[in-house]
Amino acid sequence: MALAALRARLEQAAVAAGRAADEIELLPITKFFPASDVLILHGLGISAFGESREQEASAKIAEVNRNLSVEQNASPIRWHMVGRIQRNKARAVARWAYAAHSVDNAKLVAALSRGAVQALDEGVRTAPVRVYVQVSLDGDERRGGVDVGRPQLVDELCAAVHDAAGLELVGLMGIPPLNWDAEEAFARLAAEHARVQEGYSHRLGLSAGMSGDLEAAVKHGSTCVRVGTALLGPRPLTSPAVVTPVTPSSQTPPITRASEGSRDEHTA
Repeated sequence: MALAALRARLEQAAVAAGRAADEIELLPITKFFPASDVLILHGLGISAFGESREQEASAKIAEVNRNLSVEQNASPIRWHMVGRIQRNKARAVARWAYAAHSVDNAKLVAALSRGAVQALDEGVRTAPVRVYVQVSLDGDERRGGVDVGRPQLVDELCAAVHDAAGLELVGLMGIPPLNWDAEEAFARLAAEHARVQEGYSHRLGLSAGMSGDLEAAVKHGSTCVRVGTALLGPRPLTSPAVVTPVTPSSQTPPITRASEGSRDEHTA
């Protein structure tokens, strides 16, 4: 029921904003949750998931792929990296990430580009890594993002991504700073998105909004909302040391998990 309720909530937010719900991607954040939850949601028609730690993501993806490999006609999964990426992890991320939402410096762009080109050459991936440039709405770059108050830096990083081999610039990402009003934060993000869009002929997306503020994000143009808590419930405090293998005994009965809607999120 949580999935149905979340979809209804997203639909209502889109209608209130005068938009079509199908132009807004619902991205479940499965950080710290087991592969079994991913498989349950996948069975309900979800084909994209967000992770924020490379080591956990790689193990979980392998577990999910092993289970999907025995299913006939299973639709492919698109994995999004939504957490901050360490440069020494960029090569690994480039091997599995459909998209990276938290790119905020030129050195990381170069590292992701090298990893993506290698993955493309080896046939590990068939398309460039889709990149969202993260902007900082309050200028505190310690929490990630390029200072939105320094548009030249934003433009330079967007151009670096656009020109990098193996990468594709697909938009901006932003998170409201602590204690900020969501409306104010997303209005500022939308303004920056509109400014950056003027420099590109292809449509740029906007990765914005989580469980608690998705309505405000949709109002201000979000094309991808990152949701975890509203779908899967409170996240465990620490990442499991080993991704839980998917066996009949490890799967939670559908009535209490994602199959009926599931436990009601970086990242989300």
